[in-house]
Amino acid sequence: MEIDRFFTVFKTASRGMSVQRQNLQVSAENIANAYTTRTEEGGAYKPKALSVQQNENTEGIRSSFQNTILKLQQTRNEHRDSNLKISSRQQIQDMGPQEEIIQQEKYRYEYDPEHPDSDENGMVQYPDLDMVEEMTNMISANRLYEANLAVVEAEKQVIKRSFEI
Repeated sequence: MEIDRFFTVFKTASRGMSVQRQNLQVSAENIANAYTTRTEEGGAYKPKALSVQQNENTEGIRSSFQNTILKLQQTRNEHRDSNLKISSRQQIQDMGPQEEIIQQEKYRYEYDPEHPDSDENGMVQYPDLDMVEEMTNMISANRLYEANLAVVEAEKQVIKRSFEI
């Protein structure tokens, strides 16, 4: 088994963990600013969302899978297809998801003429956040983070056991 395969698993799992860490951070920031009516930029806090997209680098995935193929000792040319080319020193590809934090302009209005940020009609602009949705996002991100961590731990056990052989 080639050593690049191990690093690819770690790199992919770490990208997944990074995305879930950012997802937790975005949800925590949204919850902390749920009642913020004035920011440094002016106006109410703009809720944030994490946009996660699949990496379209299928060539990198294909080459990574080819790198995991065990090299066989070739005693005859007929034993293996000569069209199959395996590069053992190819750079590890970043196969994880790509993420981007997006600010949304979602607001709700409440009538509170005594509030210092109320407009001339007595309406106060608050970020439109669903606390149940934000907490659900946090729980989901936490579990996905733990799943990626389990992948790292399983791969470490595979490496440990391969050294015992």
